[in-house]
Amino acid sequence: MAGVGISDTAAELRAVALAADDASGYFPALYSRVTSRIAGAIGGRSFEDGVRMDTLACTFADYYLRAVAKPAERLRCWQATWDVAGDGRLLIVQHLLLGINAHVNHDLALAVVDVARETGDLPGVRPDFLAVNDVLAATYVDVLRDLDRVSRWTNEAAALGGGRLFNFSLRVARNQAWAAAERLYPLDEAASLAYRAELDRLVSVLAYLVTRPTFPLPLLIPVARLLEQRDPRKVVRALLGRDGGN
Repeated sequence: MAGVGISDTAAELRAVALAADDASGYFPALYSRVTSRIAGAIGGRSFEDGVRMDTLACTFADYYLRAVAKPAERLRCWQATWDVAGDGRLLIVQHLLLGINAHVNHDLALAVVDVARETGDLPGVRPDFLAVNDVLAATYVDVLRDLDRVSRWTNEAAALGGGRLFNFSLRVARNQAWAAAERLYPLDEAASLAYRAELDRLVSVLAYLVTRPTFPLPLLIPVARLLEQRDPRKVVRALLGRDGGN
């Protein structure tokens, strides 16, 4: 049944988040929430092919869950998120961006290709791939409300245009992921491995930039950090939402 697999995946992501005692729990908390929304959209028949969307969402999540379960096999772009999970100098949003960077800029293209190769129809995946953007935009509103409970500068940043910028940036990243999937899809095994290695390298560079932003952000981050909750478990529960954190 469509939606069953993805609902189980959302629960697994939630468990990963709640088990963490540092910032490594922030991304799976947010991801669990988004995945639950995708499951609801599948159940509400918001996608052209709910079964395929369920498969894509679960295949996508498996890339992250394997990084959790097998530390020795983590790619550099994912290891970058765990390397700084205990760094109290970073903002909550920086930890979230590290996870989003690895998962969207690296994993998403691979997951799309995995699913498309099962049917031999990459273009057929695109309409539902784009429909996810609407779910993400709707989820962002609720996430921002709860994030402001533990990061008391986010609503002000959103009012100044930060929310629109984030949504735009996420759409750009997803468009780039689709372009990467189009390049990867026709490659043979050797060329595919080479392309994946290069993609990991490039996304690792982006991770470095997330942790070391350019001027004037280094001057603003310590001030913003003073307004943030420092207990990782409280941050995780806020990111899970009013119901998911119970």
